[in-house]
Amino acid sequence: MRLLLAALLIAAAPAATAAEAMATFAGGCFWCTESDFEKVPGVLSAVSGYTGGRVANPSYEQVSGGGTGHAEAVQVRFDPAQVSYEKLLQAYWHSVDPTVKDQQFCDHGNQYRTAIFVHDAAQRKLAESTKAEVGKQLAVPVYTEIVEAGVFYAAEDYHQDYYKKNPIRYKFYRGGCGRDARLEQVWGKH
Repeated sequence: MRLLLAALLIAAAPAATAAEAMATFAGGCFWCTESDFEKVPGVLSAVSGYTGGRVANPSYEQVSGGGTGHAEAVQVRFDPAQVSYEKLLQAYWHSVDPTVKDQQFCDHGNQYRTAIFVHDAAQRKLAESTKAEVGKQLAVPVYTEIVEAGVFYAAEDYHQDYYKKNPIRYKFYRGGCGRDARLEQVWGKH
């Protein structure tokens, strides 16, 4: 039943049209990644979920516990006439700490790795190019993976738009986790 429901949810997710494109990013806690991308002009939607693993229709408990291979990620639908994939990459890099492996801020484990899940060769080329630039700029190894996009499983409804539904808890989590303070250390004040 659960697999059938997952298949229906994936099938019911709106596909990108000719005026839309898709991008998928893992940047630690998906609440924060979703919030950051929804602020980018030209982004039509950002959906929190799981991708990159080997378990079909994983739950939050399974992914956060580790062992599924999935990363918490965000699938971004965007209008390429309003925002380029390259601009999304710039937004992505400045929302993560790419200098650490298998963690972001206070969240530790492979499920909180940074990764860019590319949907085509053009995305791969831009992702690899910007990763090289980031490595030169920061002068340290960059651990962000660039991998082919696979099946994306939308997270449970209570995770979607968490920052809007629970603004006080979200603000407490984001501040307490040290995300913005660390981003300022890595990237400077923006």
